[in-house]
Amino acid sequence: MDLSNLKPAAGSTKSKKRIGRGPGSGLGGTSTRGHKGAKSRSGYKNKIGFEGGQMPLQRRLPKFGFKNINRVEYKAINLDTIQALAESKKLEKVDIAALVDAGYISEKQLVKILGKGTLTVKLEVEAHAFSKSAEAAITAAGGTVVKL
Repeated sequence: MDLSNLKPAAGSTKSKKRIGRGPGSGLGGTSTRGHKGAKSRSGYKNKIGFEGGQMPLQRRLPKFGFKNINRVEYKAINLDTIQALAESKKLEKVDIAALVDAGYISEKQLVKILGKGTLTVKLEVEAHAFSKSAEAAITAAGGTVVKL
């Protein structure tokens, strides 16, 4: 076997249908397009969502809601996550850099600390926002809260 006698497997390839090549081919006449109508003409393109002139779905449905351009999106991190991070890496200070290193956030994200879980270690926690319960839990454990 060499490159000069390679062939595809038997029955795996088919020849293309040659339409519009006269009545003897069996595919002449209308060339498989049927009779009349826009789809039988050359240059036909259908618009996405076109329903034959019926009012399309995207125009039948009402518009509602809006996007607040002033919304501030925070990445939520709970106290139990911070507790686990501090224990595993033996940290006294949990800041944005520590959270990025641990893979919890990307550098551009804003962080809000939430109060789910318990905190037993004395920590200095830096974040952009804190819930009241999280702030209370951190100070109760003897730590400090730094808002960026």
